[in-house]
Amino acid sequence: MVGFGGWEMPVEYSGIIQEHLAVRRAAGLFDVSHMGEIEVSGPRALSLLQHITSNDASRLKDFQAQYSALMHPKGGCVDDCVVHRLAKERYFICVNAANADRDFDWMVQHNSVGAEVRNVSGEYAQLALQGPHALGIISKVADATVAGLKYYWFCRTRCCAVEGILARTGYTGEDGFEFYFPPAESEKVWNTLIEAGKPEGLVPAGLGARNTLRLEAGYPLYGHELDEETTLLEANLGWIAKLEKGEFIGRDVLLQQRAQGTRKKLVGFEMTNRGIARDGYSVYVEGKIAGYVTSGSYAPFLKRNIGMAYIPPSLTEVGREIEVDIRGKMAGAQIVPLPFYKRLK
Repeated sequence: MVGFGGWEMPVEYSGIIQEHLAVRRAAGLFDVSHMGEIEVSGPRALSLLQHITSNDASRLKDFQAQYSALMHPKGGCVDDCVVHRLAKERYFICVNAANADRDFDWMVQHNSVGAEVRNVSGEYAQLALQGPHALGIISKVADATVAGLKYYWFCRTRCCAVEGILARTGYTGEDGFEFYFPPAESEKVWNTLIEAGKPEGLVPAGLGARNTLRLEAGYPLYGHELDEETTLLEANLGWIAKLEKGEFIGRDVLLQQRAQGTRKKLVGFEMTNRGIARDGYSVYVEGKIAGYVTSGSYAPFLKRNIGMAYIPPSLTEVGREIEVDIRGKMAGAQIVPLPFYKRLK
């Protein structure tokens, strides 16, 4: 257990590698109740979201979700988030734990249209069931027929005899579900899911496996790949920056970068020498410092050492040889395509 964002969080239960492989091959259950939840509602709810987030929330239908970012004027993000449309004038936003209070304050600060904004983080626990057997497990305990639930859609249902919101989303690169429900029911829901999943190979999984899984899948982590200074285009997230939707915070910077190019670009790399490139390590190209590692780890399913880094766009072609300064010793690596891992549909 470690302290994280004011919470005591499990790093591992049975071991990071074992938990990681269980999610890739069967299923893992994550307690992610530390994540923040913010509700935006009222006649001006959509206007506020269109102004403060990068994606186009007007495209959402009831019970549909989208990956987005709370924007900073510099073109970077205050946080990345998932926006859920509960109804025409009611939205539910899942944000990162350490940023929840700051995100809420940012929304309130930029709420010039009079939407209602509520920090409802204390009203929800959240469990994430992820892996190829997730559908089979959740189908045993949910009242709704979840097989027809599409990716990035959600429903209101009883799961483990508890009312809540069940979303087909996740952060592991696998199919899976995230269940939001009252915190008082946490033990009941956790124990029921674990019991239902035992025949399917379900194991509890912690923050360690969550990090290695998202890295294999090429997903960014706030504070590593994402921050206020790094623009969405630099982070390969131009697909969630809907510049054509009209004005929003940071749009001018993104328009300028789209026309003139970015200062840096996020790339994936694989170590060709022994060693793991940790975040913050310097990256060298042809003997000169060129950038820095944002995330790096041994990838348990792929069985190799991988990482992501920011370097100048002119140096990012796949196959380029680079070096990483690992505690004063240069180790060879090669730029490879992202994501490192992509599940078969």
